[in-house]
Amino acid sequence: MELVFATNNLNKLEEIRHLLGDKIKIVSLEDINCTEEIPETGFTLEENALQKSEYVNKKFNINCFADDTGLEIDALNGEPGVYSARYGGESKDANLNMEKVLEKMKRTSNRKARFRTVISLIIDGKESQFEGVVEGRISETKSGSKGFGYDPIFIPDGYGTSFAELDINEKNKISHRALAIKKLAAFLMDIK
Repeated sequence: MELVFATNNLNKLEEIRHLLGDKIKIVSLEDINCTEEIPETGFTLEENALQKSEYVNKKFNINCFADDTGLEIDALNGEPGVYSARYGGESKDANLNMEKVLEKMKRTSNRKARFRTVISLIIDGKESQFEGVVEGRISETKSGSKGFGYDPIFIPDGYGTSFAELDINEKNKISHRALAIKKLAAFLMDIK
C-alpha cells in the first residue's frame, strides 16, 4: 500500500518512515509535486489534520494522511496547542518557540504538559482519525540535540531526560506521534 503523508516537515517524514518500516510505502508531498503551502486554519488539532488530508486527497485524488501536533501546557491554559509551530512567530523557528515557552513558565512551579498528535487518514474518500498523547513536563532549560521542535524542553513522564536526549528508537516507543502511528498502522493492516 502507498500513502501520501501530507507534510513538508522532513523530520516528521523520516520519523514516520522509521516507525512504519517497509509495511507501507510513505510518499512525500514533494514526490507528488505538491509544492504549495497547505492550509492550516482550524482551531483544533483535529480540524487542522482533517483540513490538510482533505486538501491533498481532493487536489491529487490520492489516499493520504496528515497530522497536527501540539504541545499543551497546563500552566498556560493549554498553550501553545494548535499554534505550537508558530508560537514564537510566523517564522516557525523552534528556538523562538521554546524561548517563549520558557519565558512564560519562569514564575510557575506547575510544569505539567503533554504532546498530542492527531492523524487524519483518508482512504477511498472515508476519513478516520487517530490520536497519540504523551504526558510529561517542561524543563527549565533546553537540553539535547536530537529530535526537533519542542523536544529539548519536554521531559516525558518516567524519564529524567528530554525527548531531544533520547535516541530515535527509544523516543519512538513512547512519543505521541509513535502512539498515533501505531493506531494508524493497526487500522491499515486490518483493511489490507
